[in-house]
Amino acid sequence: MRLLMIGAPGAGKGTQAEQIATHFGLTHISSGDLFRQHVARKTAIGRVAKAYLQRGDLVPDAVVMDMLYKPVTKANQGAGYVLDGFPRTVEQAEAAYSVAKDLGVAVQAAVHLEVPTDDLVERLVARGQATGRTDDTEEVITHRLEVYAEKTTPLLNYYREREQLVTVNGARAIDEVTWSVIVQLQRLQRQLSR
Repeated sequence: MRLLMIGAPGAGKGTQAEQIATHFGLTHISSGDLFRQHVARKTAIGRVAKAYLQRGDLVPDAVVMDMLYKPVTKANQGAGYVLDGFPRTVEQAEAAYSVAKDLGVAVQAAVHLEVPTDDLVERLVARGQATGRTDDTEEVITHRLEVYAEKTTPLLNYYREREQLVTVNGARAIDEVTWSVIVQLQRLQRQLSR
C-alpha cells in the first residue's frame, strides 16, 4: 500500500503515519525528518533547504523530489510506504505522479487529517516548547498555516477528484484517529484488491 498524509502543520501527520505504518507493515517516510537530517549533516540538500525551513516556506520541488527518490523506491520494494509532508502543492503532486507512475510507486490513497486552526496553533507552540524546534515559534507557525491554506489545501480536491481521498477528524485522541484511519484504509485496501 502506498499512502500520503495531508494535514496542516500540527495536525498529527507524523504521529499517525507512524501508527499506520506499524499497523500495515509499511515504511514511514517523513520529508520533514529527512530535511532536518540533511540540514544537520550539512549535505547539499540540507544547505539549500535550511533557509526555506527556517522561514516556514516550501522547499523547491526539485530538491524535495531528489531527496525522496531513493527512500520511496526502496520502501516500494517492501510492503509500501506512508509519505508524510510531500507533496504540498498540486504542482508537486502532478510532477510526483508522472515520475512515480512510470516507476510503479504512485500514491494509492491520501489521508487528510482535519483539525481546527486554534488546536493546530496550541499543538505547535507546545511542541516547540517541548522539543526546541526552531520552526515552531508563533510567527513561523502563523506563516506556515497561511502557506498551508494557500498552497496545500487545493491538494484535497486533486485527490478527491481521483477518488483517493480519505478524510478523518484529527482533533480527537491519537488512538481514535488511528483507528478511524485504519478502518477506512482497510475498506480501500479491499477495493484496490478487487
